[in-house]
Amino acid sequence: MMKKTFTIILINVLLFALVSWERHSEQEESRQTLNDHYDDLVQLFKDWRAFEIPPRRDGAPDYTAVTFEKRMPRFKELRKRLQEIDTTGWKVEEKVDWLIVWAEMNGFDFNYSVLKPWVRDPAFYKSVWMYKSDVPAHEGPTHHGTTEVWTYDFPLNDAQRTLFLNDIKVIPSLNEQAKINLTGNARELWITGIRDLRFQSSSLLSIMDYDGVKNDRVLMEALTAAKASTDELVLWLENEGKSKTGPSGIGKEHYTWYLQNVHLVPLTWEDEVMLLKRELARAWSSLKLEEHRNRKLPELIEADSPEAYKKLADASYESMMRFLEAEDIVTVKPYFGPALYEQLGAYTPKETRNFFMIGAHYDPRPLYSHFYHWFELARMEEEPHKSEIRRGPLLYNIFDSRNEGTATAVEEMFMQAGLYDENPRVREIVYIMIAQRAARGLGSLYAHANEMTMEEAGGIHTEYTPRGWMKTEKELLIFEQHFYLRQPGYGTSYITGKYLLENMMADYAKKREDAELDFRLKDFFDQLNAIGNIPVSLGHWQMTGTDEQIKKIIN
Repeated sequence: MMKKTFTIILINVLLFALVSWERHSEQEESRQTLNDHYDDLVQLFKDWRAFEIPPRRDGAPDYTAVTFEKRMPRFKELRKRLQEIDTTGWKVEEKVDWLIVWAEMNGFDFNYSVLKPWVRDPAFYKSVWMYKSDVPAHEGPTHHGTTEVWTYDFPLNDAQRTLFLNDIKVIPSLNEQAKINLTGNARELWITGIRDLRFQSSSLLSIMDYDGVKNDRVLMEALTAAKASTDELVLWLENEGKSKTGPSGIGKEHYTWYLQNVHLVPLTWEDEVMLLKRELARAWSSLKLEEHRNRKLPELIEADSPEAYKKLADASYESMMRFLEAEDIVTVKPYFGPALYEQLGAYTPKETRNFFMIGAHYDPRPLYSHFYHWFELARMEEEPHKSEIRRGPLLYNIFDSRNEGTATAVEEMFMQAGLYDENPRVREIVYIMIAQRAARGLGSLYAHANEMTMEEAGGIHTEYTPRGWMKTEKELLIFEQHFYLRQPGYGTSYITGKYLLENMMADYAKKREDAELDFRLKDFFDQLNAIGNIPVSLGHWQMTGTDEQIKKIIN
């Protein structure tokens, strides 16, 4: 009897093991299937990014209407492949990656259908970039054959010389193509875009004086041809510009669609107007309360010489880095310090200071807080994201809510965490900076709605920046309003991204509190950094598990 019982038990154990193994095998098979699907997404991403780079026409990227029409069936195939990927059972971060590819494809389609920078925007044909952007890619629509002068070391070695020559030789061909493609009627984009091409001509002239260039006949010939071609394009644009009469804004409906479906910002044009008005009022009222609170304290003293500025900048750098580490704000990586130190700036005479330099000559720490940008760029180089989809810059400035929003948010967050406790007057600069971002973004909204001209939008930008700090140097005003008209959503991203990040922090903190867990600021920023330079709405979902913002966009 005992032997029979043992046999029954053994059989039951074996049956249970068999069922468990079959169940485990099914789970493994299911998991493998899901992994295969995610691998399909990664492969699609590679195919998509390869497609997104246009073919060449006479050595330059081809943006002609005929070529776009030929390419659209292939684009539709890629988008169909994306839609056919089943994300059921995927981890949140994998679904986030799917949405990134979805947003990029929406951006391509929107550019093709509505924004059409190669048709409406002469600044799109700017080829020469003398500086590195403080965000993952150039701000605004940029063509695929740019000359990144800042990446070259002069005098050039043989390898760099070959690359540089290839870059420069693209310019005349692209300028000729511009005359074919630029058929749009966006007057303000057209007229202001001429300014960018004039700057390009000046940049090419300055490169001729770089070390090792004047004695290189081939280099000089290429630069001379590029400059002559640019000057000729400027004359053509000026002549054609006389007949341009149309609006440059894309309108409220297009703006909202682009904001939600490309930049993944869960707001409408109307929402952003309300939010920026609120932030503008809050910044002004907070500034006045801060001034009242500090009325018995001595005024800030501006640096009035190169020596004084360097002393101030070095002290501010040390204060900033010490604060981040000692107060457990964020894990300070070895590359943080060098990345920030390269951006400390230099003394600027009072009569030529723009908005940001005015504040920096009193105390640059509010600006250095915004330079969180450079930590993020260094992280992309030093610690590339494990996801190939997030590793490089997202296309079409989709990163703006994350990078500009975070950089703006930390100005006030660091202040509230105690950065200026020893000198409360510096808090006033923070509120002035918030007011400026809100005012310029509000102007850009009205310009995109075609309710204001670019000049009128600039009037809001100028008049509602406290202390007249936007009235001292006009180039910054023109640059910013022109750029925001070229790139929908970017002008507001500083404030809307800040709002979304604050919303993320609130949800993250509440979930910690509900679970009876401590909130640690360092943990929040470390997780934010680890997610990468993706829209805040996607980061919110990944960090909190809450997908309400994404549902609003998808629906």
